[in-house]
Amino acid sequence: LGTSGLATNTVTIVTDLLRYSWSLYRQVLDLFVPPRCVVCQQVETWLCDRCVSQIPLFDAPICPQCGRPLDSAKDGVVHLCAVCRSAPLRVSPIRAAFLFEGAIRDVIHALKYRGARDILKPLAGRLAESWHHHHMQSDVLVPVPLHARRETKRGYNQAVLVAKMVGRQVDVPVVANALLRVRDTASQTRLNRDERKRNVDAAFTCVECSPFVSKRVTLIDDVATTGATLDACAAVLLACGAQSINAFTLARAP
Repeated sequence: LGTSGLATNTVTIVTDLLRYSWSLYRQVLDLFVPPRCVVCQQVETWLCDRCVSQIPLFDAPICPQCGRPLDSAKDGVVHLCAVCRSAPLRVSPIRAAFLFEGAIRDVIHALKYRGARDILKPLAGRLAESWHHHHMQSDVLVPVPLHARRETKRGYNQAVLVAKMVGRQVDVPVVANALLRVRDTASQTRLNRDERKRNVDAAFTCVECSPFVSKRVTLIDDVATTGATLDACAAVLLACGAQSINAFTLARAP
């Protein structure tokens, strides 16, 4: 192996060791501090069946393209939001299973920051129900990638977990390694719409286009806010030859 090959192998080994160490740490921690339902605090589960049944699916008037919640439908017809009328996204439609508030906010926080990888299991049926309710059409699911540094620190990419869960439920294959985040962008949380768009500009690349050529691609992520990240991913996938790009997320920001 050349120098570059050795460096790549070293990075891969270190990454795998860190992921294994994190997984082992979580298993040991769960022995001494068992999970509690993020809603009712029932012990030994991140989300109990009773609380899952009480979380409403996101079923309200929304923009037909970006999925942004609207106050109401005018004259019984749902029109495009002002943002989509002036600057439509390349990814459309964007749909979500839940509104990002209350219990689902706690679910996503636990998923991203508390190592609660199993918290999605009780939501599997609800995700499938939402997928079919929104009449999603897809040939392949693509999770929005994390930068390698952030994924190594967390131990997993939550979007991959969501994608695999949805894929099993609706029988659509997942391609998780062809789209990469090549720039470690700042958190989008405190940025406005324009700042979010600039923040993810040129942040993604595709290392293999063949899985997407002439395919209807669905991007999968945990939360959709302005759609800037999804749109940046869509631009790369369309350049790869994808037929169309839509998106399905666990939650939609109000």
